[in-house]
Amino acid sequence: MHLEGSCHCGAVSFTLDSAHPYPYQRCYCSICRKTQGGGGYAINLGGDAASLKVRGRKNITIYHAKMKDGGDARAHRSTAERHFCSLCGSGLWLFSPEWPELIHPFASAIDTPLPVPPEHTHLMLGSKAPWVEVQASAKDRQFEVYPEESIAQWHERLGLTR
Repeated sequence: MHLEGSCHCGAVSFTLDSAHPYPYQRCYCSICRKTQGGGGYAINLGGDAASLKVRGRKNITIYHAKMKDGGDARAHRSTAERHFCSLCGSGLWLFSPEWPELIHPFASAIDTPLPVPPEHTHLMLGSKAPWVEVQASAKDRQFEVYPEESIAQWHERLGLTR
């Protein structure tokens, strides 16, 4: 599916192709929640990095989250790059050098009508804010941490690969 996205102020727009366009995965981690999730979570999609085209690239800034692992009191810088509009602050996509063939656009930045997912995956519930009420249906899956099932595997399991 060809996706078109943009920031709120219109200074940045982008397009990319996605074989996995269903916005099903709700991440409640503190990074997603604080940089994206007005409802206490964020949703990203899977896209083909080679197909990404950007207009207004000069208006993009990149954030590398600070992460703490387990009992280690010192934070380290994440390798993942969260791309934002430097003018309006809209989150656009995430890129991780660990998976260079992928771009993970935030569903909130996509202007193309997205398909409605038949179920959701609620992940990183161990990090959710206390005020967040998880609204899960009977078919939804819930995980305290990140699940083993990838975005591609979820689409394949449900027969939604395009």
